[in-house]
Amino acid sequence: MNKEQWKKELNTEEYTKKLEYIYSCTASETDYYKQRYYEVLDGLCENFGEKEDIRLFSAPGRTEIGGNHTDHQHGCVLAASLNLDIVGAVSKNGTNKVRVLSKGYTMDVIDLNDLEINEKEYDKAISLIRGILRRFKDLGYKLEGFDAYTISSVLKGSGMSSSAAFEVLIGTILSKMFANDEVDAVEIAKISKYAENVYYNKPSGLMDQMASSVGNVVSIDFKSEENPVVKRVDFNFAKCGYSLCIIDSGANHADLTDEYAAVTREMRKISDCFGKEYLRDVDESEFYKNIADVRQKVQNDRAVLRAMHYFDDTKRAVEEANALSCGDFNKFLKLITDSGLSSFTCLQNIYASGHTDEQAVSLTLAMCKRLLNGKGAYRVHGGGFAGTVQAFVPNEILTEFKDGIEALLGKGMCHILSIRPIGGCEL
Repeated sequence: MNKEQWKKELNTEEYTKKLEYIYSCTASETDYYKQRYYEVLDGLCENFGEKEDIRLFSAPGRTEIGGNHTDHQHGCVLAASLNLDIVGAVSKNGTNKVRVLSKGYTMDVIDLNDLEINEKEYDKAISLIRGILRRFKDLGYKLEGFDAYTISSVLKGSGMSSSAAFEVLIGTILSKMFANDEVDAVEIAKISKYAENVYYNKPSGLMDQMASSVGNVVSIDFKSEENPVVKRVDFNFAKCGYSLCIIDSGANHADLTDEYAAVTREMRKISDCFGKEYLRDVDESEFYKNIADVRQKVQNDRAVLRAMHYFDDTKRAVEEANALSCGDFNKFLKLITDSGLSSFTCLQNIYASGHTDEQAVSLTLAMCKRLLNGKGAYRVHGGGFAGTVQAFVPNEILTEFKDGIEALLGKGMCHILSIRPIGGCEL
C-alpha cells in the first residue's frame, strides 16, 4: 500500500481493533497511535520519495520486573513489553544500500557489500543495523536495499531499552521482508544481542532484546543463552488495583558503558574463583562456605556483594513469576521491594562511582518511599546508575503519587504505562 492507502486502512474497524490489542488501549485512545503511524508514513515519503509498497513495523520498549543484572550471568529474569514503542515505515529501494532515518537523527547508510565491524561506529546506531544485517546474511538470507523512517516513544536513556527496541525493529523488518518470516522472536533477540555486543561494543545480556522481541510478561531462564527457556506469565495488572509507573529521574545512560561493564567484570572475578565462566555455574553454598577466601583473593568487596545480589535476585525473579501465576500480588510486591533493596546495597547500581553529587535515582527512590508510605513497591529500573525507577502504585493514591513525583522531577516524568501483549510485529 502507498501512504494514502495506509492512512485510509488505519481508520478501518479492523486496524482500530489491531491497535487496541497491540497497545492495550481503548478504541478512542487508538487515535494517538494512528497519528504516529501517519507521521512515520509522511516521514518516509518526505525523505525518500513517494512509495507504492510501504510496510509498517513496531517494536516495544521493555520493563524489567525482576532479576536486576542477572541475565548476563545466565540467571533468571522477569520482564514485560510496554505500550511505548519504535514504529517504522519501510519500503525496498531497488539498490544495494540500506538507508535508515530516525526522527531527530542523521541518516545511516550501509552498503550490503560492507558488513564488517567498524570500530569507529562503536556506540552508534549504524553499528547495530550493520551487525543485524551481517547476521541475517550469515544465515543465508538474500538481503536487498531498503529505506526506513522511524519514530520512537521509548525515551532514550530511560531504562526502557530504546536500543533493544531499535534492534528488534530492524530484526523484525529483515525477518518479514527478506527471510519469509522464518526468524522467530527468540532468534531475533539473540541476533540483536550479537549486534550490540560485537558491533556496538556494549557487553549487555539478552533480557532487553528478549522482552522486546517476545512481548507480554515473560519469565526467562538464561541457563543456556543459545536456548533460553521463555515462559509467558498470565497476569492482568489492570485488574489488581495497582498501576505500573516508570519514573524518569532526569539522569541519562550516556557514557555509562564502563559502569555496566564493571558489573559483569566483577561478577566474573567471583566465578573465576571457582573455575566457572558464569555465576550461574557456581554453587551458592560453596560460595558462602568459602566467602572469606574469595574476598581475600579478589580484593574487591563490591565484587563479593554483587555476587550475593546475583544469587538472591535470580531466585527472586522465579519467585515473582510464581507469585503472579498464583495471583499472590502481596508476595510479588514484597519480592519487588526486596529486589530494590538488594540493588541499592549489594549490586550498587544506583549512581555512578565517584559522582555522589549526581544521585537522581537515589532521590527518586527516597521520594517513592515517602509517597507510598508502606504501600506498593518500588525499585531501580533497568541497568541503573542513571535513568529510571519502577513503582507499583495503588490506584487510590495514583494521582497523589504522580503529582508528588512530578513536583520533584518535573511534569511528564512519571509515566503510567500498560503491558503490551506482543513484541516486535508488522501491522
